[in-house]
Amino acid sequence: MDGGGSAVNSSHRDDSPVLITEAKPSLDDEQATRRRRYAIMMASRIPCLVLAAVVFQVWQLWWLSLIILAISIPLPWMAVLIANDKPAKKSEKVNRFRRSHHALESRQHQVIDS
Repeated sequence: MDGGGSAVNSSHRDDSPVLITEAKPSLDDEQATRRRRYAIMMASRIPCLVLAAVVFQVWQLWWLSLIILAISIPLPWMAVLIANDKPAKKSEKVNRFRRSHHALESRQHQVIDS
């Protein structure tokens, strides 16, 4: 069968493995994700401090500058907590075998007493 008459089209075949479990990410992937979050949070503290200084110097809005500064103060603490925290466990739906009592023996058996 050449051409379009074949039942299986080899050009659409996917050779990647099929995921059959709900496996969580590897520890290396999880740690890399936590490091990335930590770096982003710590890097966002510097622009907050600079922005607070600019707002105070340029527009003389001390209250807005104080709010931005107050937001930047707990960032290192939150970054450490988030980086050290593991992701929440997913709720798993367990597929359990439920046997029907009538599935194996569907008729009455004669019992002989001796």
